[in-house]
Amino acid sequence: MIIKDRNFLNDHPKAEHGFFTRMGGVSDGIYKSLNCGPGSGDAPEKVRENRVCVAEELKVAPQNLLTLYQIHSAECIYADAPYTDAPQADAIVTDVPELAIGILTADCGPVLFYGEKEDGAPVIGAAHAGWGGAFKGVLQSTTSMMTEHGAVPASIRAALGPCIGQASYEVRTDFAEPFLEQDEANEHFFKSAQKEGHLMFDLPGYIARRLAETGVRHVSLSGLDTYADEQRFFSYRRATHRGEKDYGRQISAIVIKSY
Repeated sequence: MIIKDRNFLNDHPKAEHGFFTRMGGVSDGIYKSLNCGPGSGDAPEKVRENRVCVAEELKVAPQNLLTLYQIHSAECIYADAPYTDAPQADAIVTDVPELAIGILTADCGPVLFYGEKEDGAPVIGAAHAGWGGAFKGVLQSTTSMMTEHGAVPASIRAALGPCIGQASYEVRTDFAEPFLEQDEANEHFFKSAQKEGHLMFDLPGYIARRLAETGVRHVSLSGLDTYADEQRFFSYRRATHRGEKDYGRQISAIVIKSY
């Protein structure tokens, strides 16, 4: 049900995190079973029950599990209390204990952040890094918001959870053009595809590069491919290739423990 990155928070017991899989919930059909996406076509009561399961795993009240209305942007918000209507943004930062912040994905990269203030108090973040958000600067927005709220830049670390891998991510050749305009070195994240006029894009590698550009010194990558691992993960691209009408979303979240 949950994947924890031991290289991310092992030495930082003040926070808890989890990259949740699609397993362990109550949804059925194409949403089986831990679908946490309110924007999906799944029964709302089942999504709510699934999110309660996640909240219980993180040891927070259900209303304290916060996600966003994601728009593939560079927008980052700060949260200091629970809210009902999800803001339109793609990253969220908090320094409030027992407020779990989460990102919903189904191939895009879920990135969790941890940093500390001068006095050792944690500041955490969560970012939805699809290619669009990563390209536009959502990771930079997240680390900037964390420092605005007191995180010492050198303390910030990040973990990239399961997302689509290069072997599964075929794109048209013109997809690469804006990346090469951004930086010619981004050519490294594209390799030839078997299909003429297409390339294979390394989203995890690109996200890691963008994190390094923000100054994050400790970056951990899960290496798990959501498209290839149907048993554990939802995948937008896999659903599209099959002609399915919709797809589930897994959640990745982080919370500061009470202390």
